[in-house]
Amino acid sequence: MIRGGSLRRRRALLGYLYVSPWLLGFIIFTAGPIIASAYLSLTDYSMLHPPHFVGLDNYDSALFKDEVFWKTVYNTIYYAVIFVPLGIIGSLAAALLLNQKIHGQGVFRTLFYIPSITPVVASTFIWMWILSPDFGPLNSALAMIGIEGPGWLGSALWAKPALILMSLWGAIGGTNMIIFLAGLQGVPRDLYEAANIDGASTWQKFLRVTLPLLSPLIFFNLVVGMIAAFRVFTVAYISTGGGPSYSTMFYMLYLYNNAWGYVRMGFASALAWLFVVLVLVLVIFQLRLANTWVYYEGEVRR
Repeated sequence: MIRGGSLRRRRALLGYLYVSPWLLGFIIFTAGPIIASAYLSLTDYSMLHPPHFVGLDNYDSALFKDEVFWKTVYNTIYYAVIFVPLGIIGSLAAALLLNQKIHGQGVFRTLFYIPSITPVVASTFIWMWILSPDFGPLNSALAMIGIEGPGWLGSALWAKPALILMSLWGAIGGTNMIIFLAGLQGVPRDLYEAANIDGASTWQKFLRVTLPLLSPLIFFNLVVGMIAAFRVFTVAYISTGGGPSYSTMFYMLYLYNNAWGYVRMGFASALAWLFVVLVLVLVIFQLRLANTWVYYEGEVRR
């Protein structure tokens, strides 16, 4: 007969055995690189020679000596501040439309969702053709109504709006829309019935019933979307390469260029840790601000 203490130890050992593949993978492929990058951020390392310890010089260079660094920060914040709200509003609007009881509802939901599963590389090349200033269909359509289309990806003024447009095409009908759609189907119908009895209009029901109950989902999509927006890379790497005149040189693209283009691994590691701090501060700010507008069902506020 096995005693209780021995049985608990065997169960604990068995549990550790089951999770050991994940633990080994985490230590080797996640924790290890994280620790290595923290060390490399304090060195001058080009992969051609052993790392040379330089202390905080990489951070000092990024924050106080590198003009391109602050340009990338501005470009990334510009992209995130415009893309994330438009993406949430568009996803919520799409979810409201697709929540209506209409014939062919499943077909419409599929059509809205398809852009989000289209490979980013393929969709980027399609949009590069659409936005071509010389033979693209968008500028051709604008010319038909007497409007001269801009240079889009070739213009420092219009390149960032063009990339935001390209990203919104795949984002509006994606995960955010599905989350909102699930939330809309979970709103109690009796609240709408009570609002109808009180004579509330459709707009009032949306503001007073739908939005408060969806506020936790809006907050979740806001936080996740903001983090994803700060990590924008592929669409700019393929379409513009950071140009023209660094107008689309986003933070992650600049980090990539320093690591693999200029082989400045130490400086790139420092950029990665500055990025972690930036995102962490942003998330903490959003969590603090959420107490003023996020409503959780059953919560009593004073």
